[in-house]
Amino acid sequence: MDIAAVVGSSWICALALFAVLGDAFLPFIPSGTLVILAVLKTAQIDGAPVLLGLGVAVASFLGDLLLLQLARRGAPSVQRRLEHRPKLAASVTRVQQALDGRTTGAAAAMVVIARFVPAGRTVIDLAIGHSPAAQPRRFLRWSALAALIWAAYIVTLGWLNSHWFDTAWLSLAVSCTAATAISTAIARVVRRNRRLATI
Repeated sequence: MDIAAVVGSSWICALALFAVLGDAFLPFIPSGTLVILAVLKTAQIDGAPVLLGLGVAVASFLGDLLLLQLARRGAPSVQRRLEHRPKLAASVTRVQQALDGRTTGAAAAMVVIARFVPAGRTVIDLAIGHSPAAQPRRFLRWSALAALIWAAYIVTLGWLNSHWFDTAWLSLAVSCTAATAISTAIARVVRRNRRLATI
């Protein structure tokens, strides 16, 4: 067994999990890229992609839980962030209004879709946390579902490309390009539907 390879894989997996947890607070963290890199580093280890996927789902859910709790308690850091970022505050208000008028299934779909949109996870967490009418327990069920779906998607994407291409750098490049394209397409659909709803 190559000890150096195992240690290197462990470090990148740990970094990826911390990134997934942290991008609820800092959406610019390239968590998807780090997860794909971790998949490529461990793709040949039996059972590693499944374990990594479960770890990613748990980290994603915990990030949502932490940000939700901070928002509900009115943490000063969260309040300052909203005060200094009017666009983020406007997005939070808009999502709160959208959630208030949605059925349970539609609201759940919003939470799942938000996980694929850049910064969407952060906005959803803050919107739920600041909404007096929101039901956190119900939201956490949706968050757990979103975490599982996104984890399965990003790990599968990296795993498939690790088997389709001979070189790790090409697998990483194709996986990241595909993930970015999918996120961009979903974001465009969301923005278009939002514009149509205001007409």
